[in-house]
Amino acid sequence: MHVVLVYPEIHYNTGNVARTCAVTGTGLHLVEPLGFSLEDRYLRRAGLDYWPLVDLTVHPDLDHLFATIGSRPVAFLSARGRRLYTEIPFSPDLFLVFGRESTGLPEELLRDEAKVFRVPMRPIPEARSLNLANTVALVLYEGLRQLGFPGLA
Repeated sequence: MHVVLVYPEIHYNTGNVARTCAVTGTGLHLVEPLGFSLEDRYLRRAGLDYWPLVDLTVHPDLDHLFATIGSRPVAFLSARGRRLYTEIPFSPDLFLVFGRESTGLPEELLRDEAKVFRVPMRPIPEARSLNLANTVALVLYEGLRQLGFPGLA
């Protein structure tokens, strides 16, 4: 599988996601602009010494990302989704797409409701969303569980 972070803003979250991708063998795709430098020492610290284990691709924009994805399956994660993340049709070539911490995914990516999924939360305005790194781990591990944890011991 692949994890995509669209316009990530917080280096700690991205570092933690990178670490999760490293230990699961999941490709990590970052879509620019980023809210930090990939050389940021805090980003490196959050990812510890796992960065060499990450299959990282940086895309200059969404068009480049979708040209790379081609016809492979995509699931968009958003607090505005109607379907639960447990309903995602997980497959080894699936791209899980997550939005920026402050605003989520761009509206144009959420038009096809069949591809938009959410993690359930309490319906209160003060709780807008889960932490990005936690959400990635939760959704990714559900997919790996459904697929039988391929390649993991």
